[in-house]
Amino acid sequence: MDVTDDTFQTDVLARSTEVPVIVDLWAPWCGPCKTLGPMLERAVAATDGAVELAKVNVDDNPRIAQSFAVQSIPAVFAIRDGKVADQFIGALPEQQVTAFVQKLLPALSEADTLVAIGDEPSLLQALELEPGHQGATEALARILIDRGEAADALTLLGRIPETPRSRSLAAEARLVESGVNLSASDDAEVDARLTALLERVRDDDGARQEFVDLLETLGPEDPRTNTFRRALATRLY
Repeated sequence: MDVTDDTFQTDVLARSTEVPVIVDLWAPWCGPCKTLGPMLERAVAATDGAVELAKVNVDDNPRIAQSFAVQSIPAVFAIRDGKVADQFIGALPEQQVTAFVQKLLPALSEADTLVAIGDEPSLLQALELEPGHQGATEALARILIDRGEAADALTLLGRIPETPRSRSLAAEARLVESGVNLSASDDAEVDARLTALLERVRDDDGARQEFVDLLETLGPEDPRTNTFRRALATRLY
């Protein structure tokens, strides 16, 4: 995310109490910054949300640069619990950038190791060790949905905070419960179902829920999602 002098307190310092935040101080005229930036983005993306990246244009946000006493860029700071945990100045090889990011990851627990194995017995064991383990819960829900045990999957997902993945799994589970199998439907069938549901969404709660669940399961990368979301908003408002 792009961070400014006004949002730094919330987006970086406060957020760093929940997840490590890497601050990338850069400027449009800085050649090494343009090389380093994509490396940081790839390394942070590989953590799947365990580390976040805040990009700061020092030309537009001098107070942040001053707070770090930066004299040259690129300058990169890792913030944890509101304090600098690590840093480097200048562009580094990608392998070193990746290592810098990876050092911020929490150590794997026994439950994490079991989740990495990924089979049902391992996931059940992980949940015995950590009943609220997000990854184990979502992975086990995936197995239950594939087996047609949608109600059990929904019960399981109801025990953890909502994430984009859990929301998508729950939507798919509700569709399975109602007899909708997207994997067995071609694009034309899905379009026809969405179009038919759209006629009922205003007055039929069940139709509205199924419509939303279909879009959630299709995902934001599917071009139909935005088209039908706009159509839904038009019908409702």
